[in-house]
Amino acid sequence: MSNYLIIGNGVAGTTAAENIRKIDKKGNITMVTGEDLPFYYRIRLNEYISGEIEENDLVAKKEKWYRDQNINLELVTRIVGAKDQEKALITENNRTLSYDRLLIATGSHSFIPPIKGSEKKGVFSLRTIKDARDISAYARNIENVVLIGGGLLGLEAGNALRKLGKRVTVVEFFPRLLPRQLDVDGAKRLQGIMEEMGFSFRLGAKTEAITGGDQAGGVLLEDGETLSSEMVIISAGVRPNMELAKDLGLDHDKGIKVDEHLQTNLADIYAAGDVAEFEGMPYGIWPAAMEQGKIAGNNMAGGDMVYEGTVMANTLKVVGVDLASAGNIDAENEFESQVFTDEKIYKKIVIENDQITGCIMLGDTKGFNKMTKAISERVDVSKIKNQILSAGFNFDG
Repeated sequence: MSNYLIIGNGVAGTTAAENIRKIDKKGNITMVTGEDLPFYYRIRLNEYISGEIEENDLVAKKEKWYRDQNINLELVTRIVGAKDQEKALITENNRTLSYDRLLIATGSHSFIPPIKGSEKKGVFSLRTIKDARDISAYARNIENVVLIGGGLLGLEAGNALRKLGKRVTVVEFFPRLLPRQLDVDGAKRLQGIMEEMGFSFRLGAKTEAITGGDQAGGVLLEDGETLSSEMVIISAGVRPNMELAKDLGLDHDKGIKVDEHLQTNLADIYAAGDVAEFEGMPYGIWPAAMEQGKIAGNNMAGGDMVYEGTVMANTLKVVGVDLASAGNIDAENEFESQVFTDEKIYKKIVIENDQITGCIMLGDTKGFNKMTKAISERVDVSKIKNQILSAGFNFDG
């Protein structure tokens, strides 16, 4: 009977466990996480902060699911090292967990840039349920919030706090919001919507320091302006959790390097999700983590599935506004494009050699799945490109 050990219970680890169980009905599957909740929707943490949902509503897989699948889930369990020359990991309380096949799906953590004062009370990042609990508790006694960084989870946290009546200012080093998902015109449209909601912005701005005594009292910008703020949320991107890569001697760079079977340089050790790097690319998006988890789990149980990469596509809700983007969004407007705009909607498709290579849909994401299919299948759109963004257009003719 095979022993499967999965470190991390996010979407990659959970999907892997599900796919192992489909093939191997009897093998032992153990999932380990340092968190105290089973697999939950990270993207909904903002709704928990705003009080719209309870903590229990975040949970995607209840404990009964693990029992039904005969998966041993170990919460609040940290791995601190590996046993030399043995297929075994060591937990914080000195237990040994052995395995025949191991999946590292440890995800990522918030990156905190070297900002003076970032250690003060009242300074947070948002990545985990613990972060959300801490933000929620601290927010009861404050009025002003500064978000450093226009990243997605940060903007969502800001919107949750705005709903609680707080004044929110966003400081973004980039000259536009969500630079990975939006071009200049799309970002301008989103900024306008958010300003109507009550957000303030300082774009193309650099944070010099977080001021105040032991507690945050304001944010000093490089141009000398100080923004009054008793709470600061830093949303400056994420970095993969790669401690285990070093302990196990796995090849790594931006993430743990994997081949097309999601296998690392060591036999019987796989990686998937935010922590994995495939052909020089760490994806860091939910669809990639899900696909990688499925393939890794299948292969761990003896299958032979091949990973070919994932189209960089994201379907999001930003401050209640639907946003989807995929492929090359062509922020510099170097390629041919088709654009549709009205008061609340911005749509753009990027065309290269008569094929769609990227798209942005803000305010209306209908047809996005067909658009990403057209991108991945390299459909020739030379005869229809002028109609694609028109009302009622259907790729299927």
